[in-house]
Amino acid sequence: MNGSDGERVLQRRYGSQARAQQFYDRQVLVHLNDAMRAFIARQEMMFLATSDGHGECDNSFRAGPPGFVRTLEANRLAWPEYRGNGVLASLGNVAENPHVGLLFVDFFEDGVGLHVNGTAMIVEDHDMRLAYDDLPRDPVYGRRAERWVLVSVQEAYIHCSKFIPRLTKRSPGGDRPGKPGFFVTQLPAPPVETVVMPPRPRRPPQPVRWPAHW
Repeated sequence: MNGSDGERVLQRRYGSQARAQQFYDRQVLVHLNDAMRAFIARQEMMFLATSDGHGECDNSFRAGPPGFVRTLEANRLAWPEYRGNGVLASLGNVAENPHVGLLFVDFFEDGVGLHVNGTAMIVEDHDMRLAYDDLPRDPVYGRRAERWVLVSVQEAYIHCSKFIPRLTKRSPGGDRPGKPGFFVTQLPAPPVETVVMPPRPRRPPQPVRWPAHW
């Protein structure tokens, strides 16, 4: 049965059981279909939700060249972990609690999102390449995988595109010359026509009308 106990309780309270069941039946998969796998192969970023053993949550951003997240099978995907600030907040959570939530959002072409929930494990780069010998080796020093996160997919579904804004990419480095990275900006708003109002005519001064008893 799809959905958590909390979801079911609130669906009964707010009368949304029928709509929710349609969503579960029509949109939620327990694997990645071909369209989802092709979508992930085009993505340059994702958001990673984790929590520790006490349920304290963290959300982190991951980015890389297109397809840096690899779909290995219909129910398995992985991404490389690069050298970072050394805190290892997300991986520390995974070490305590393997449940992860991934959100891929394409702001540029498809205008849709993809949710993937599952359980994760940390795999060192050497061991990962022994199991999957076709993994790419990124030539950029800052993007050399130190280890990988391997996820077993439990559910996957498309995020409604209704409120996803369309963005455009800046040139590499954006407005910071020499700084590599991935920058986005909203499309410029259409120019607003300025309407010049004519000056209001000034009324001639009116005589002061004093009270009769003054």
